[in-house]
Amino acid sequence: MADSSNTVVTLASDLWKRATAAGQGGLLTGVNPSTFTTSDPLRLWIIQMGIIIMMAQLLSLGLGRIKQPKVIAEVLGGILLGPTAMGRIPGFTEHIFPPQSLPYLSLVANIGLCLFLFIIGLEIDGSIIKRSVRRSVFIALSAMALSFGLGAAISVPLYHNFIPSSVKFTNFMLFTGVSFAITAFPVLCRILTALKLLDTTVGVVVLSAGVCNDVVGWSLLALAVALVNATSGLTALWILLTCVAFIIFLMWPVRIALLWFARFTGSTENGPTMFFMTVTILIFWACSFFTDIVGVNAILDVGAFLSGLIVPREGGLAIALTEKLEDMVSIIFLPLYFTISGLNTNLGLLDDGITWAFTIAIICLDFSGKFTACTITARISGMSWRESGTVGSLMSCKGLVELIVLNIGLAANILTQRVFSMFVFEALVLTFMTTPLVSILYPPERRIRAPVGGVSRASTGDPDEDKSDRKFSVTEDQPWRSRFTVILDKFDHMSGMLVATQLVCLPSPESPSIAAIRSTASTRASAKMKMPEVSVDALRLVELSDRTSDVMKSSAVDTLIYTDPLLSVFRTFGELNDIPVSLSLSVVPHDDMPGTVADHAKRYGSQLLLLPWLSPSSNTSEDLIGPHGQKIELNPFEAFFGGSKHTAKSAAVIHSQFVRRVFAESKTDVALFIDPVGSGTGSARHIFFPFFGGPDDRLALEFVVQLCTNPRMSATVVRMSKSSAESAAVERPSLAHLEEKASLHVPDLGYQTSVPSNFAFQDTFYGQANTEMQFQSETANNFVWARYANSQISDETPSSLRAALSRIKFSEYSSPLPLHSAIQLASGHKPVLVVVGRSRRLAGEDHTSELRQFLEERGCVGQDVIKKTIGDPATAFVASGCASAIVVLQAPNIDT
Repeated sequence: MADSSNTVVTLASDLWKRATAAGQGGLLTGVNPSTFTTSDPLRLWIIQMGIIIMMAQLLSLGLGRIKQPKVIAEVLGGILLGPTAMGRIPGFTEHIFPPQSLPYLSLVANIGLCLFLFIIGLEIDGSIIKRSVRRSVFIALSAMALSFGLGAAISVPLYHNFIPSSVKFTNFMLFTGVSFAITAFPVLCRILTALKLLDTTVGVVVLSAGVCNDVVGWSLLALAVALVNATSGLTALWILLTCVAFIIFLMWPVRIALLWFARFTGSTENGPTMFFMTVTILIFWACSFFTDIVGVNAILDVGAFLSGLIVPREGGLAIALTEKLEDMVSIIFLPLYFTISGLNTNLGLLDDGITWAFTIAIICLDFSGKFTACTITARISGMSWRESGTVGSLMSCKGLVELIVLNIGLAANILTQRVFSMFVFEALVLTFMTTPLVSILYPPERRIRAPVGGVSRASTGDPDEDKSDRKFSVTEDQPWRSRFTVILDKFDHMSGMLVATQLVCLPSPESPSIAAIRSTASTRASAKMKMPEVSVDALRLVELSDRTSDVMKSSAVDTLIYTDPLLSVFRTFGELNDIPVSLSLSVVPHDDMPGTVADHAKRYGSQLLLLPWLSPSSNTSEDLIGPHGQKIELNPFEAFFGGSKHTAKSAAVIHSQFVRRVFAESKTDVALFIDPVGSGTGSARHIFFPFFGGPDDRLALEFVVQLCTNPRMSATVVRMSKSSAESAAVERPSLAHLEEKASLHVPDLGYQTSVPSNFAFQDTFYGQANTEMQFQSETANNFVWARYANSQISDETPSSLRAALSRIKFSEYSSPLPLHSAIQLASGHKPVLVVVGRSRRLAGEDHTSELRQFLEERGCVGQDVIKKTIGDPATAFVASGCASAIVVLQAPNIDT
């Protein structure tokens, strides 16, 4: 017995030494790195992986420009790597995808498929179905019934022409019907995201119907696999009953226990812990193992899908779990699975008329079945013909799920290579045509936003109050802005926006200072200008990417609005300061964020939109240490961007583009809060405002007066002008914002003058700079200045205005270098909050040459992105570093 054991050990040792010796030297000894050996399969697997990922990424770059989902690129990449294209290159398949290496590739691909089905289970949320349960179930079931019937019908001639008699017709008919009835829910989510339809009526209905279709489709597929694997009808019945019992066991005791365990470990509050992740993965593999041993094989893996369904949704736990898995699955595992499908697909087999006739018939029947059934049922349920046709087009999408069905049929020898290739081509065509067809049937101007979806709102005030259509006008009798929209997108902005919100909110009418003012005011004055009630709407922006977790967030905003940390902080801030706060959350693509902000402010009836600037990181000074340990000093522009001039500033540049687009698209007043030195606005109780003129400066003056209604604030307002003849020159700004018409809005005079705009600008509106426009603007400047600076305070003066003006010092200053002079004047008040108008439109002063000289003096050359974003005066103050904080204001762009 001992001799036998020694022999086995010696044999194993010899094999190990041979395997080790064979790999020594590698490429340097002339060994071909693509040579496959069972002792070292990893080397070729890495080569295969690199080729597959690069092929998928290159194709997705091109197809993404036409808004095609990534699955198209991955399927097409697999087909190109197979016998259809690159497989025809002599030696390619033998060296890169040799047959003996495919089991290893297939093993990893199937592991990835199990994980993907687990993510699909996580993605399906019962609350989606509840949004329009009757309509969605009606659409999904009717479409599946008609499609399954058409699939069963065409299976008869297909069976007689292409399938050997050894295959049971009932099995082939089941797989054909299921492949027709299925809708690719994951691909559907990606298409809805790319086309920006998630928050539309069509998007909500399609998501709900897709979930119903997915659940029923997987059930039918499990039944079909059980029938194929069963040796008799009785065995198939036992398999089905076992699966039903297992589903009941998972959905009740296991799901309840997993929810308790998630709460016990704190995973529902702080995200999945390591212990919870371990238990969840064990349950996932246990479910996969069980469904495999009872006859529903692991390639289908209903167990993985079910294990995803039972993960708790409380506290965004399913979303957090998806975030930990999705990148690895989508980048590595799924392209492997598509490549396996591509290697089994040979479009060269579609080489005769009868084959192409059946292929075209499959495409037409599959599309017409889903399109007709969904369109008619959607129309019956109350949707318009255009919306109904869009629902039908989206529900005809195939993609990954049908490929899974086809691969199961091919592995079970129910489908031949020719029929498999026909169905893969059909899935590719139907998925590819979904996006352009939906774009034609449902263009952006025809879309109707759903009442729930991409945006949700919670309020600390009256929950039943509808504020979407309320209008709030700022007039001479009521100049105070009381309705604000605050934008929140990053924690870096949070502290600044909290201080900014507290700054702009008028003192409470019940505060002692306001009560004293009101007690001394006459009844007439109080009635003429009474303090309005302040309300704040905080809009939380979340970027919607093509990740599964982001799609899940867009469907769960009603829950996220109560769990999002930024909104929770702002809600607490409102409660502590007695400010009525309503909270909104929007999950949109990054390119749509500026338009979302502008539309939200318009719908909310906002009078002032508060934007944050990307603050510098708190550890900037620690990071900027030279090679010899010396501290690197930053100029104000470098600190403004949060790093040295050699540091990548892409985040700040992207944020500046977002701010500029909000300025360009907003139809309400906008205030940008800048903290150039990281000191915070809370330390500055004195305001300095250089008044150059123009609509934005007139708005800024009203804003300063409003800020000074706060007894803790005081201000210095200086009307700046050039002391030379250059001040009479009419400037021609060089910007680029395309609009056909512009309007000069003079809120102080109570009228608007329509102006045809001959220039296109990037940042803001600029009316035609002619003598008439310049005269009108100068008249408005004089009116506003006289109203506040030269007003005589008397008993007839409204109490709130009298209190504000008593804290403001007005003066006029003329200088050949007004920017330099303004900075010198502001430097005498530290800490100081500087308020400036953004644009130079109709201001009568051209700061271009002076600003260039000023920046050169401070070594801040080449920062055009700042000037285009915040304007010339604010750029000078940022470069000077004299301000504790800067507020840049822009009056609204109003089309006539």
